Amino acid sequence: MADWRSNRTTIMNGRTEAMMEEENNARVDGLSNKISRLKGLALDIETDTKESNRYLEGMGSDFDSSQGLLTGSMNRIAHMMNTGKSNRTLMCYVIFGLTGLFFLSYYLVSKVRA
Repeated sequence: MADWRSNRTTIMNGRTEAMMEEENNARVDGLSNKISRLKGLALDIETDTKESNRYLEGMGSDFDSSQGLLTGSMNRIAHMMNTGKSNRTLMCYVIFGLTGLFFLSYYLVSKVRA
């Protein structure tokens, strides 16, 4: 009778081990899938950051070139105002005033709509 119980215990232990092994394999597969998804996300993030850095570097050079353009324009305006012609000076003041008025009205309209 002892043989029957020991055989039954051995069979149950074998089944338990097989079930635990299947569960472990399923969890390993799930973990492997999650790791591959995380790796894909990390590669996507790396690609996005590299593209963003390239974009920002391009913007820096664009700002440098626009700064040079604006500096040249301001130098020309200053030269034009210093030529001694009162008509040009008056015209520049009118242009600056109208530009300021435009930006002020744009700001006020945007505040009213918000």
